[in-house]
Amino acid sequence: MQEKIKVLIIDDENAIRRFLRTSLAAHGYLVHEATNGEDGLIQAASVQPDLIILDLGLPGLSGIEVTHRIREWTDTPIIILSVQNQDSDKIEALDAGADDYLTKPFSVGELTARLRVAMRHMRKEEPEPIFKVGKLCVDLATRLVSCEGKELQLTPTEYDLLRLFVQYSGRVLTHQQLLREVRGAGYQTETHLLRVHVSNLRHKIEADPTNPQYILTEPGVGYRLVIDD
Repeated sequence: MQEKIKVLIIDDENAIRRFLRTSLAAHGYLVHEATNGEDGLIQAASVQPDLIILDLGLPGLSGIEVTHRIREWTDTPIIILSVQNQDSDKIEALDAGADDYLTKPFSVGELTARLRVAMRHMRKEEPEPIFKVGKLCVDLATRLVSCEGKELQLTPTEYDLLRLFVQYSGRVLTHQQLLREVRGAGYQTETHLLRVHVSNLRHKIEADPTNPQYILTEPGVGYRLVIDD
């Protein structure tokens, strides 16, 4: 019998915890709960959950600090749920080590889809050598990229961007994360460069670059490569 996936909910709102407990249990998850950051850290260590759902606006220890603390010793996926919908809040949480961010109110369907994406990434110790979505194919071993069966010629920067999107497919990557990985620490504020590179990449892999199907924009935050679910 397959073990249930353990989810730790760290949220001080009773109504939210009750809603999540009922919804996730109905989808086969084993749910644990904490009402503040300090208790959340204790339970994260004792329960060793497969996934963590974390509110930013916690009393006492903030959700950002909890994320930093958890990232000191585990890569367990962290999904942020918050009423804070400012771009700066999302960027801070993702840069702190969160894997994804959902703004309240949210649908159970969207949440469970994000949880499945996070679990897939945890199960992949190494990326698959060949990534396919729609008509796009990326062979990481040979660095060959094709769309509709036709090989595409990408610049080194465009390929490095696409490789990162593939590595973190389904997850939001902030402008700062992408620039740091592709261009280096000194370029983290050069978002106009990133927009140019992403635009050029879209013109090569998208049938309609003005209505992208693969690389989606997360306004004010960054980009996400869609995956087949």
